[in-house]
Amino acid sequence: MRDTPLLKIVVGSVIGTLLVLAILAFIGVEAGLMPANADVKPGVFETWAAKTSLHTAIERGIKPLHDPIPATDSVMTAGVRLYGQHCVVCHGAADAKPSATAKGVYIDPPQFAKHDVSDDPVEETYWKITHGIRFTGMPSYAPSLTEAQRWAIASFLRHQDSLPPNALAAWKSLKSAADTT
Repeated sequence: MRDTPLLKIVVGSVIGTLLVLAILAFIGVEAGLMPANADVKPGVFETWAAKTSLHTAIERGIKPLHDPIPATDSVMTAGVRLYGQHCVVCHGAADAKPSATAKGVYIDPPQFAKHDVSDDPVEETYWKITHGIRFTGMPSYAPSLTEAQRWAIASFLRHQDSLPPNALAAWKSLKSAADTT
């Protein structure tokens, strides 16, 4: 097939347009036109890009994972206690009341007493605890919690809707981080 002048013009126009858009995007970012403050909701494109990337990364990341710890009452009770030490400030206790910290995070952290993750695979919850979620308040707990501790929290959250007696009692007695004023 021979190159025609029209084809060269179309290809050149497409490449030129993409180059101009890339330059404009760069200038916009450098000029601070993309909001960075946490009190403004992200835009449609930013939300789509972040969610799409997150879901794909999680799907890829959980394929090799298999929960090595049995979901026993003692494991889930330990998970509740660890959750109380590390997670309750953002994700709340059994009272489902958000803390002052949770109210200030622009991507509302789920309050697990209302929006539990018991329908998520335990491997997905473990992945999120282990790696955190970029550009949210969710940190990686890999540097601060052992693998067994992260699995225990994931096990508690996976079975939150059907906890055995000791784990349920620990969950119900967990101190709320919500404002008391």
